[in-house]
Amino acid sequence: MPQTELQPVPAEGLTQQMEFELALEFTRIVEEAAIESAKTMGMGDRPKSDQVATEAMRRTMDTVPMHGTIVIGEGERDKAPMLYIGEKVGAKMHDGIKLPEVDIAVDPLEGTNLCATGAPNAITVLAASERGGLLHAPDCYMEKLVVGPSCKDGIDLDAPVKYNLKMIAKSLDRAVKDLVIIVLDRPRHEQLIEEIRTAGARIKLIGDGDLSAGIAAAVLGTGVHAVMGTGGAPEGVITAAAMRCLNGEILARLVIDKPELEQRVAKMGIRDLKRIYRAEDLAPGENIVFAATGVTDGSLLRGVRFFGDGIRTQSLVMTRSTGKVRFIDSIHVHKEPDFKVRF
Repeated sequence: MPQTELQPVPAEGLTQQMEFELALEFTRIVEEAAIESAKTMGMGDRPKSDQVATEAMRRTMDTVPMHGTIVIGEGERDKAPMLYIGEKVGAKMHDGIKLPEVDIAVDPLEGTNLCATGAPNAITVLAASERGGLLHAPDCYMEKLVVGPSCKDGIDLDAPVKYNLKMIAKSLDRAVKDLVIIVLDRPRHEQLIEEIRTAGARIKLIGDGDLSAGIAAAVLGTGVHAVMGTGGAPEGVITAAAMRCLNGEILARLVIDKPELEQRVAKMGIRDLKRIYRAEDLAPGENIVFAATGVTDGSLLRGVRFFGDGIRTQSLVMTRSTGKVRFIDSIHVHKEPDFKVRF
């Protein structure tokens, strides 16, 4: 029988079933990145911590059967050696297998300073969706207001801080003085901090990690009720993906304060520079996977723990369309004949 030329099998969009199946694969990616960065914890080498996390994440991604495209990553191609915006990732599979086309947003190590100094709340993160399911956000600042499910209908990014605090308190059936608001400890937030304190709410200042803070605000029992202030736009998109899975909300607006940035966002197709985005605008995908692993202990996830026969990690994995929110404890045992698993 004469041989026929093999035709490439077209990729297919990320379906609900694929979302479910990829969740554990993405968990493996953030776990490996967390383990490698945790090995540098407390050594004071911020670039090294980020580098090893990025390398581990990229290496593991190439074992996952998918046609992946990095839409939010370490930067532009000329500034990032890997996981740059537009980079293609995923395993090369043999003919006959249709692979999902996936857009991926990554923060290989959110809180590089936190990891380098051994401070709490460093995590490794990725979010994924079908093509077009995540906004290609420019690397600029973004005004943000993040709340949980109970508060999402009463907030307004343009309203005074005092108004939003009253609405959050009302939604939670508590007094403003009982609220805890997370704010990045930056000079640009001096007025915001003063307004929150004047209104009577309490503040938890953080040095880094407004992404993990946003997730905490959407989970009951963390003691955090909102996140306010200006942070990175790429982190805002990843936070939005988490909010879509947790039924929380983020209100956000890009901070376009330089002519060159205005030109850049215009090239990206962003016309309304004053637009207020909601979670469904930043992460409009129907099938969304969010995965994060703790590097250092935090309010939501425990950090990586090393013991004689292995390594223990804790991860948060969410899938939007299947409605699953999983906290996963994993033990990675060393391949030795006498290994012991510790509780």
